[in-house]
Formats: sequence, structure tokens, C-alpha cells
Amino acid sequence: MLTQIRPIASEDNQQIAALIRKVLTEFKRNQAGTVFTDPTTDQLYSLFKTPGSVYWIAAEDDQILGGCGIFPTASLPEGCAELVKFYLAPEARGKGLGKLLMERCFEWSREAGLKQLYLESFPEFETAIALYERYGFRHLAEPLGNSGHFACNVWMLKDL
Repeated sequence: MLTQIRPIASEDNQQIAALIRKVLTEFKRNQAGTVFTDPTTDQLYSLFKTPGSVYWIAAEDDQILGGCGIFPTASLPEGCAELVKFYLAPEARGKGLGKLLMERCFEWSREAGLKQLYLESFPEFETAIALYERYGFRHLAEPLGNSGHFACNVWMLKDL
């Protein structure tokens, strides 16, 4: 079956939350100050009904392989939103699925009139950080906005 990229649905909540927590545990980032303990992680469908947001699910049949979204995080500069909750199942990595999810987010962001995308991450996600760099994200010395994810220590910004 072909992998489908589609907007999040309410029935995706449990499976995508479990995937996010599984990946954070895999990289030993299952801690406070991350989406691991963020209560919205269990209700992403509702969270991404927020105006100026979108969340894309990559699925094959009924199995969620990953997701990535855009969110208007508080206190970001005008015309800037955050690339958020970008996680792939181990079996989905290295197959171009992450690129497809990110490109869908970039396309949506441009159509929404955004000028910049911000993200927060961890050094342990070195493959993802290399992907961000290839797509034009540059490192920042400090965080922007107020995501509430105080444990993150990699901050990046991209001009669209």
C-alpha cells in the first residue's frame, strides 16, 4: 500500500501520541519540558484546530508512520510559526517520508502567508537536524516564542 499524507483526524490521537512518546523514549528524551509530558500530545486533533495551524499524518493502511505540523506558537515574531511534533517511526526513517512531511508543511506555510518557520529540538536528533540544515534552517543562540518546552536546547529558524 502507498503511504498517504493527510490532515490529522480525531481517531489518530492515541496512535500519534504513542508514536511521539516512543521516539522520545528511544532517544532518551522522555522527560518534563518536552512534548512527552505536554498534555496536548494526547489531543493533537483538537490542538490543530487552532487557527493558523495544521498537522499532517503519514499513514499506510491504518498504521501511522509519522507526523509533522505547523503551529502559531505564542510570542513568535509576526509572520513566523513553529514546525512542531515532527516524528517518524523507526521503520519509516530513511525513506524520504520526513522530506515529504516537511515539504507539505513548507507549502502550507507559504500558502498561509508565513515568512519564517522556527523549530526546537535536541542534539540527539542529529539526523533530523541535518535534514533541517539541508532545508535552510539556521541555528539560533536562544529560543524564540513561548512553546513551554524548556528542555529543548536546539533552536533553528528558516526563511520561506
